[in-house]
Amino acid sequence: MAQLVNVEELKQQRDRGAMILLVDVRSGSEYGTGHIPGAVNIPLEQMESRAGDLGTQLVVLICKSGKRARMAAGLLEPCRNDLAVLEGGTDAWRKAGLPLVASLPTGWSLERQVRLAAGLIALAGAVLALALDVRWAYLPAAVGLGLTMAGLTDFCPMALVLGKMPWNGPRTCPEADSHGGTCCG
Repeated sequence: MAQLVNVEELKQQRDRGAMILLVDVRSGSEYGTGHIPGAVNIPLEQMESRAGDLGTQLVVLICKSGKRARMAAGLLEPCRNDLAVLEGGTDAWRKAGLPLVASLPTGWSLERQVRLAAGLIALAGAVLALALDVRWAYLPAAVGLGLTMAGLTDFCPMALVLGKMPWNGPRTCPEADSHGGTCCG
């Protein structure tokens, strides 16, 4: 079973220069909203197929609160014993006042945005079907079909559209604008 490491222990090990690979198992958009400096992103659903990318050093698995990191540890434990899970995840890191690197300006992951949009569209369609015309029931049915297809194909047009929205674009800093760069932090 993977050991648990708390934020203070991890910070001390990193400060001493220990060879540790930090692996954030959240989705790419969640990772972009704030991750521990130096962490690489390998989403949970890719963990088994990318186990060879982890090298030979101690691997500390990280997610938002620790649940998905423990799941990732369960997937990797049959083939490695040098695993740890950050207790409390990035939430605990943030709560300790330690820095996070952010490359997306939104605090909401793309997956959360899709769930909200799909839920609102389905709810509106159901309310309109009950209040105005039964044909509005096609709207939540279309949302359900879209979510089913996204689950089967791993392609979500709604996520593609939401990902292009201005609040999901790269963050720029005033000092970075003069150099044509972006700000991560």
